[in-house]
Amino acid sequence: MTAVTELTARALLLDMDGTLVNSDAVVERCWRDWAARHGLDGDEVMEVVHGRQGYASMALLLPDRPMAENHAENREMLARETADMDGVVPVPGAPAFLASLAGLPHALVTSADVPLSTNRMAAAGLPMPPVRITAESVAASKPDPEGFLKGAAELGFDPADCVVFEDSGAGIEAGLAAGMRVVGVGSRAVAYGPTVCVGDLTEVRVVAGAGGGVRLVFG
Repeated sequence: MTAVTELTARALLLDMDGTLVNSDAVVERCWRDWAARHGLDGDEVMEVVHGRQGYASMALLLPDRPMAENHAENREMLARETADMDGVVPVPGAPAFLASLAGLPHALVTSADVPLSTNRMAAAGLPMPPVRITAESVAASKPDPEGFLKGAAELGFDPADCVVFEDSGAGIEAGLAAGMRVVGVGSRAVAYGPTVCVGDLTEVRVVAGAGGGVRLVFG
């Protein structure tokens, strides 16, 4: 899905939903129910919600509603999603991809909170990266670059030395705004201009480079 065959980096910053974990079944159930309760078109809602924190999606979809109501309803949404792991599976290639990163600098940067990210990674049978930036870690949701910038800082690398893995428009926008190169994962990513695009993580090979760097080979 891409003409670029290789990238080099010092650290990798990994989104979770749609990138490492396929949670689409849960997201569809929860957000289509929410859309029906508010008299919104489910398809239009699904075009907005991927990659963002729930309160930020609600603010876009119900622009006249007080933000306090969005935060309150987002807490309810997170609780429901955290309790529902039916259909949560790894993205193809994710187990081998994460195994290949053992000992290399990488972080999870997700719009999920700690309980939701913990449950989804466990349900998919994936190891939690040593550094995790979650909803609790940031003041602004993707597409704001704050999460990726915090991930780079916590790992100790400049943004230009990091490569982001993302599936959503909001996430790809955030990674690019952070000054990072972005690997788009899956069909959703193609329209948003990532540096590289792959169908899934089976199309990525990780090679440890000299001096602790990482070489990513695509195809």
